[in-house]
Amino acid sequence: MNGPARLLVAAGILHLVLVLPAAPMPLSQALLRLAPELPLILLALALARLRLPVALALLVLTVQKLADLATMLALGRGFNPLTDLPLVDAGLRWVGGTLGPFGRGLALAAALAALVAGAAAVWWAAGVWARAPRRLAPAIAVLAAVLLAVPGWGGNGLYALSRIALVRQTAQDLCQLRLLAAQDPLATASGLLAGIDRDVLVVFVESYGRASLDVPFYAGRHWATLREAQDRLAQAGLAMRSGFLAAPTRGGQSWLSHATFANGLWIADQARYDAALALGRQGLFHHARRAGFRTAAVMPAITRPWPEGAAMGFDRILARDDLGYRGLSFGWVTMPDQFTLAATDRLLRGAAGGPHLFAQVVLISSHAPWVPVPRLLPWADLDDGAAFDAMARAGDPPEEVWRDPDRVRKAYREALDYSLRTVADYALSHAGDPPLMIVLGDHQAAPWVAMDERPDVPIHLIGPAPLVERAAAWGFAPGLVPPAGQPVLPMDRMRDLILGGFEPDAAPGGCGSGCLAVK
Repeated sequence: MNGPARLLVAAGILHLVLVLPAAPMPLSQALLRLAPELPLILLALALARLRLPVALALLVLTVQKLADLATMLALGRGFNPLTDLPLVDAGLRWVGGTLGPFGRGLALAAALAALVAGAAAVWWAAGVWARAPRRLAPAIAVLAAVLLAVPGWGGNGLYALSRIALVRQTAQDLCQLRLLAAQDPLATASGLLAGIDRDVLVVFVESYGRASLDVPFYAGRHWATLREAQDRLAQAGLAMRSGFLAAPTRGGQSWLSHATFANGLWIADQARYDAALALGRQGLFHHARRAGFRTAAVMPAITRPWPEGAAMGFDRILARDDLGYRGLSFGWVTMPDQFTLAATDRLLRGAAGGPHLFAQVVLISSHAPWVPVPRLLPWADLDDGAAFDAMARAGDPPEEVWRDPDRVRKAYREALDYSLRTVADYALSHAGDPPLMIVLGDHQAAPWVAMDERPDVPIHLIGPAPLVERAAAWGFAPGLVPPAGQPVLPMDRMRDLILGGFEPDAAPGGCGSGCLAVK
């Protein structure tokens, strides 16, 4: 390759780095974008020979943009370098659970190979221009002046400044979070939750978002399921009220929603999560313990030590290995939701007498990759879970389903429908002596799956009418399908609404001190 050709190829490589988008867009559109910084970079290389700093800056820029692309596809937002590094490990564990150890190793090797190849290409291109004849400088300078004169070009400089501003804003938000955590009007309140005379189950349904009720592709199936469940539960004498909450995350990071709901703080990233737990704030389960409940967390997705659980006020934590499941896993999903709920009864609710239970139960059958999908079995036939093995082997593997976005959406629709039917069937099976069930989604599925950009999730109260009707003061509507115009509450309001809504003096449809605290 002669000199001019090498210069053109090297400039083309640097151009590709600069026009790499930070959000999904058609490839043809991305390639046709201008990179006004390119002539400035070529000048810096040709005149000042700044090969190392230029190559490092471009490598950092590329990694940040690729991270933005990944989190935008999965979570509907950009990558925050101050808070999102733990997502790398979480992503690798999800790939391992979905494709197995070999698939995870292959994906990691491919990513590292691509990174090394990209870095080598940038280093080579920077070297070519660092050795370029200085006589090219005037022509490059003229080109730079022309491109920089184009109005509204934005460019990578503004993008880099926006990332720096994001980090600074995150640091400021953490300071504000500490102040809010310290200003807790319910920290020393007494009598909270004393109006509840039975077990309480806070049931999170994975990836259950507003798309189930508003996007026609999902609503056609899930509306019918909820309507059928509503009729059956009403015939059994159970009351229901429903509404919408705005979740702090989309597409993943369920633990942020769990913490937001329990702590009454807006916890939208890992740094806020760590800070909130370290501050010692009295969350919903701390207050339940003070009110005389046994507190527990049923967490079938937890496969490693989870020290954060103790800071959330749980007396007992039941992880995957504690639930007694001996059947096959459903890919990343360790066990079907029906077994999780049955284990909750067997391990936490079976004994007569003693304090009532206040538990968080996390259901994961509707977690990606959404295949294979279990079926409901008679509750008496679950045993150790081996009855689900044939279902765990059925259907196409995730790596085949995920080649087609339409098949992914169909799988998600089926998996979530299974979860909704399971929750309804569980509530119906306990209609004779029902717990108070607070059932909610943790977040919407990834935007490309949900086909809905909003962060809203449904929430349902199911149980005895005297308790459920207290949610009328929160704006929740009767039944399991909230109307389209239902006001959306931020999820961080729920701690105080629950604590204040179930005091002995909070009459049905009324509101106690917790409601006053959030107005």
